[in-house]
Amino acid sequence: MNAISSFENELVHLRAVGNLRSLHPLEHDGPYVLQHGRRMLNLSSNDYLGLASDEGLRAAFLDRLTPENFLMSASSSRLLAGDFPICGQVEELLAGMYGKEAALVFNSGYHMNVGILPALAGDNTLIVADKLVHASLIDGIRLSKAAFCRFRHGDMEQLDMILERSHAKYRQIIVAVESVYSMDGDKACLPQICDMKRHYGNVFIYVDEAHAFGVLGENGLGLAEEQGCIHDLDYICGTFGKALASVGGFIVCSRVVREYLVNRMRPFIYSTALPPLNWMWTLFLLRQLKDMKMRRRHLANLSAVLREALRDAGTIPLTSTHIVPLLAGESNQAARWAEQLQYRGFYVLPVRPPTVPEGTARLRFSLAASMKGKEIDNLAQNILEVKDGI
Repeated sequence: MNAISSFENELVHLRAVGNLRSLHPLEHDGPYVLQHGRRMLNLSSNDYLGLASDEGLRAAFLDRLTPENFLMSASSSRLLAGDFPICGQVEELLAGMYGKEAALVFNSGYHMNVGILPALAGDNTLIVADKLVHASLIDGIRLSKAAFCRFRHGDMEQLDMILERSHAKYRQIIVAVESVYSMDGDKACLPQICDMKRHYGNVFIYVDEAHAFGVLGENGLGLAEEQGCIHDLDYICGTFGKALASVGGFIVCSRVVREYLVNRMRPFIYSTALPPLNWMWTLFLLRQLKDMKMRRRHLANLSAVLREALRDAGTIPLTSTHIVPLLAGESNQAARWAEQLQYRGFYVLPVRPPTVPEGTARLRFSLAASMKGKEIDNLAQNILEVKDGI
């Protein structure tokens, strides 16, 4: 059998078990999407604050543009000719927001996670990661020279046992977690991990705030701000492509770490920099982030309404954020539920293996501050009707 035939057979198998993925072009209309003439509330976006669909914000930003600053390409890496003054302005602002010495921005969250750990983790390093960290973190760990083990999701007792038996064997141990887990919508317990760091001495904490940045905390800095442990964390990472409606990833850290990454992080060194136009949009939004409290509060209220409606019916696991999963089990069941909800006007997609473990296929409802209370009430009612086969 040649390679192409093997690929075809694998695609046939994926289709049979309900795990075949495909692209779905969509037109966007505020918090709604249009596909095949059907208008649906968009529950599959990461536009948590509703900024991407805010025409007023876009108009205010466009008023600032001129032919001179409307630059669509950096045309080189930052280490060559792509380090524009706007880059330093964004990074200085980020560092100041977190009270850290420095910050560094990357082209994407994937670049961030796939590049930082291979740069920082040498032969005498152990990386201990939560079982459910994102695929980009797993890829970064695999590319590193470090030893690697995982602990059961959210199991602080097992993490402590691993650190107890391992801390004397390695120069450094990096504990890698997400703050909000994208498939379950639950939160890490960062203060407990910080306590372990203080106890063992050679432990460093890497937190990916991708799904919390902009949404959680008084100023939108994420779970670390909400749980009061920003200054105890060594590597706080996040993305601009979700709640901030821009593009790129970032780390806030020490000056030494920033300089080391500039010299050793391959995705940073060998990538063309983000276009100056994107840096300008990011800076425009970052300067307003602390004042978006009403958006964060509204999103929290919407999320609580949906969680409680489904939890009362026993349909979701414990969760406490704007990401609300509905477990279906088998992939084909998740696909059927998604199809029925789309027919009813709700754009939600099935999440299937390998994104989640076998037997845990689900629907994932991502809420946004641009949604209204009555839309969420209607969504909850329709979810229950579809699940009960009405």
